[in-house]
Amino acid sequence: MTARTPRPGTPVRGSATGRPMMAALDLFGRRWSLRILWELRAGPLGFRALQEHCDNASSSVLRQRLLELLDAALVAQEPGSRYALTPLGLRACEALLPLADWAEHWAAALEEDPEGTDGRAEGRTDGRA
Repeated sequence: MTARTPRPGTPVRGSATGRPMMAALDLFGRRWSLRILWELRAGPLGFRALQEHCDNASSSVLRQRLLELLDAALVAQEPGSRYALTPLGLRACEALLPLADWAEHWAAALEEDPEGTDGRAEGRTDGRA
């Protein structure tokens, strides 16, 4: 049995009512979903090229995620079997850009301070020393 595509207004993981944010988190939390969107942000790709961009994800899982993203209207299949982001998919990638920027800062901060102790005073949780 295949899992249904998460949709706002229907029960999803973490929400019996299917609040839009919870439906999005359910969809994006599925293995390879975000990676597919991220790889398509530069332009359309065929299945094999997308699979290579996704570190050779298994074809069955990649196909299932593509079906879910097609059903969620984030990805469209173009003539010639290439996959491309829809306007909604593009907006999702735009929304993820600040998270990508934060992730780069996070990685750099951990590289500078692998223990994660810089700027934390004992007992403080607000990041001020």
